[in-house]
This record gives sequence, structure tokens and C-alpha cells, in this order.
Amino acid sequence: MDCDPRDRVSVTFAPLALETVYNQADDPASGAVVVMSGTVRSQTDGRPVDYLEYQAYEPMAIAVFAAITVTIRQQWPDTNRIIIQHRTGRLSIGDISVLVAVSCPHRGEAFAACQYAIDTLKHNAPIWKKEYFEDGSSEWVSIGACEAIEPG
Repeated sequence: MDCDPRDRVSVTFAPLALETVYNQADDPASGAVVVMSGTVRSQTDGRPVDYLEYQAYEPMAIAVFAAITVTIRQQWPDTNRIIIQHRTGRLSIGDISVLVAVSCPHRGEAFAACQYAIDTLKHNAPIWKKEYFEDGSSEWVSIGACEAIEPG
């Protein structure tokens, strides 16, 4: 499944940048650009986190991201641009792990499409994180722990 040429999806080891994603999503026909940034937090369920490690099955993750863009364009046809990026490798506290940006003529559809994208990504994409805790323990977690939402 191919993305619309205006959209960008990627899985990368490189740090993610809010300004870059915002600029990629911005469009003169848009009255709203909604950006969701997922960051590495300092604790999970009260346990201090040292760092995270993300792994992905990249070809399938890209296919899932592309399918998300297709669904967004069907549900919210006025969408101008969609950007989905996920980082892999070792991430420190405060690092950005995922960015989703959607631009639309109006804020309501931009918010709804962005929420659909991140929720569906977390449910469907083959991406896993390993949390390394300050006490030396670690555990793998599938990011598919949240439920996907239906568009609209």
C-alpha cells in the first residue's frame, strides 16, 4: 500500500525533530497542524527508568504506517499532509520516540486524524520497547498495549 506523495512515513535510528516534522506537515491550505510527540518518561508504574531500547520490523511497520495514511485520507478527505516517524535503538529520558503530524483545513479533523494515527500505530505496528530500570532490571513491552480506535 502506497502513501499519497504528500505524506512521509519512516522508521529511523536518527533523533526525531519536532520542527522538521512540523515543517513537513505544514501546508498553505491548512488551518491546523496537529503534532503528537511521544517521549521517553523517567518512570513506569512508579519504577525509575534509566533508558529504553526500541526495535521494529521495519518493512511491516512502514506498511502499517502507510495503511494508516490511506485510512486517514478516506475518513478525513480534506487532509493535506500526514507525517509518521518512529525511532529505534537506545533512547534516553526525554528523547522523542514517535512523531505524528497531520495538517487539515480545520482543527477538529486534524486532532481526530492525529489521534487515530497514533492509537492505530501503537496497536498495529510491529514495534517493541525494552525498558531498562535504574535497579538493573529490564523488560520487553509491546507498544500494542492500547486499543485501536475506529476512525470518525
